[in-house]
This record gives sequence, C-alpha cells and structure tokens, in this order.
Amino acid sequence: MILGMSIAAFTTLHVVISLIGIATGFIVAFGMIGGRRLPAWNAVFLATTALTSLTGFLFPFKGVTPGIVIGILSILILIVAVVALYSKQLSGGWRGTYVITAMLAQYFNFFVLIVQSFEKVPSLHALAPTGSEGPFKIVQLLVLVLFVALTVFAFKRFRAEPALA
Repeated sequence: MILGMSIAAFTTLHVVISLIGIATGFIVAFGMIGGRRLPAWNAVFLATTALTSLTGFLFPFKGVTPGIVIGILSILILIVAVVALYSKQLSGGWRGTYVITAMLAQYFNFFVLIVQSFEKVPSLHALAPTGSEGPFKIVQLLVLVLFVALTVFAFKRFRAEPALA
C-alpha cells in the first residue's frame, strides 16, 4: 500500500500524472517555439512533472536506482525553472534558464517513458531485453537529438514578454 492505495492503483496514478506532464510539456515546448508564454499550461507542466518525480520516490526500492537519480535531478532542475519563471519573471538570463531547465525536465520525463516502455511493452522488451541493445540506444539517441533541436528552437524564439498578435 502506498498512500492508502494498492501498488497497482498507485502505479496507475503515477503513470497518469507522468503522461499529463509529458503532454503539457510538449504544449509548453511548442508554445515557446511559437513565442507564446502559455501560463496555465506552464503551471500544469511544472506541477505534474514535479509530482511525477515525487510520486516516483514513494515506490518501494532498495538503494539508489537510476530512476531515483533522474528524479532527484528533475526536482533540482524544476526548482530552477520555477524560480526563473515565477520569481525572476524570465528577466535577463532567466528566460534562457527557464527554456533550458523546462526542456531538460521534459526530456527526463520522456527518457523515463522510453525506458519504461522498453521494460513493460512486450514487443519493445523483445527488441532490447536489457536496455543496452541497439534498438534502445537508437531510440534514445534520436530522442536526445530531437530534444536538443526543440531546445535550440525554443531558446531562439521564446521571449520573456508575450508575443504581439
């Protein structure tokens, strides 16, 4: 039992929160690329991405796992993103800081989705049972390249002040 829920129910809740974080993260990313702030979407993205990491820490585990390390890094990055967006109001270098930290948090969330997909989806697991095989590495490399490109576009096009219509 975790927070009064069975592990299966808690896992479902964790996955739903994660998928909301990923979906809203892409909305935020494309908003930044389009030069739009999207305050409500940013709030949902940051909150659900933080909740994804926080709920991940509640699963039973022994020792430090790669998932725990990613979760800790994600929380630290999200703290910087929240400061950049809400405390510093994207002023000066905080605009770029926000873009980079938000996109990195999104990448971490998506990275874990891929890892979990290769572990849990039978057809993917058959392609890379240990996570060190070629198909897994190729997918991770392509996703990394995609996120670097999205981050560069967002960094170049997103501005602290709302774009004029």
